[in-house]
Amino acid sequence: MQAYNLSHLSELESEAIYVLREVAAQFENPVLLFSGGKDSITCAHLARKAFWPAKIPFTFMHVDTGHNFPETIEFRDYYLNKLGVNLIVASVQECIDQGLVTEEKGFNASRNALQTVALLKGVEDNKFDAAIGGARRDEEKARAKERFFSHRDDFGQWDPKNQRPELWNIFNGKKNLGESFRIFPISNWTEMDIWQYILKENIELPSLYFSHERECFIRDGVVMSIGEHVPQRPEETTEKMTIRFRTIGDMTCTGAVYSDADSLEKIIEEVASTRVTERGTRSDDKRSEAAMEDRKKQGYF
Repeated sequence: MQAYNLSHLSELESEAIYVLREVAAQFENPVLLFSGGKDSITCAHLARKAFWPAKIPFTFMHVDTGHNFPETIEFRDYYLNKLGVNLIVASVQECIDQGLVTEEKGFNASRNALQTVALLKGVEDNKFDAAIGGARRDEEKARAKERFFSHRDDFGQWDPKNQRPELWNIFNGKKNLGESFRIFPISNWTEMDIWQYILKENIELPSLYFSHERECFIRDGVVMSIGEHVPQRPEETTEKMTIRFRTIGDMTCTGAVYSDADSLEKIIEEVASTRVTERGTRSDDKRSEAAMEDRKKQGYF
């Protein structure tokens, strides 16, 4: 009898597709959170494969800070139109206008923490009972605690000490009225897995991930892109740099890396040799030792 062996990437793909199909089976109104970054793009690609030739059975939602890179928004609209899915935008600016949150002031101000309120409002307004995200355990220590099916109470809050066992990948989506789940189908993937899978599947990405010249400045050792939402201190001088972004988020807290990696093959080679974590350029993670965990407990994904 011939042995049937899957490659490492094929095993990860099969696991993620199984999780996505379980979401469709167990929940009435799930949503896929889409930021336009490589991880959410990978989740969208996996969802397309999971249900092909039928349409993806999830609404997509982008939690928009209003301070995103223009390239990200342009790619978001192009890619989701190509997939033929319905997009809902949960706007941080609308939450500010409605007085639900107060915007930070100063040179280090960021709207990233305000995403939590916009996300919870979007989930509640649309009565979503499961939100699929592209978080991975290797990204950050708080995310390493997550299960595939992450239970949230009726306030959208996460209790890391009160999660359900997932023995043999048997998932329990049972919930009470008002409660919901966050779903993480690519939990076991690493940054390298993502890049190798993108190369294997020839997945399209925003241009920000590839090496390009950009007007930048240095703040606290982080390379920041100039933009209308990124105020500079008088001593911060701008110069043209050859950079790329390893992760894409709010412009005010997302740093770049010096790089000449202008192809997927070069990016994979670069990731294999780097000693800095993927989120090492995210200033929002450096506000405290437990910054991510505190936000997750409040309802962040």
